[in-house]
Amino acid sequence: MISQSIGYLTDKAGQTNAVVVPIAIWRNIFPEGEVSTEDLVEAIEDYCLSRAMDAAEKTPTMTREEAMAFLEDDSD
Repeated sequence: MISQSIGYLTDKAGQTNAVVVPIAIWRNIFPEGEVSTEDLVEAIEDYCLSRAMDAAEKTPTMTREEAMAFLEDDSD
């Protein structure tokens, strides 16, 4: 897992105008060489899905009863 953080650059008014991505993250997201827009989008989606799956592994699982109760509460 990559623990480096993404940085944001702002102008004098405080508006974000650039993003600084550590090279280790950049290499995980973007394929090397020339790629099509579709390949780039797929690479970003794969990276995000991988991060979500890593986070999900650390999340406790609900029992069936807890899940049913959650769904019943959410349907109101």
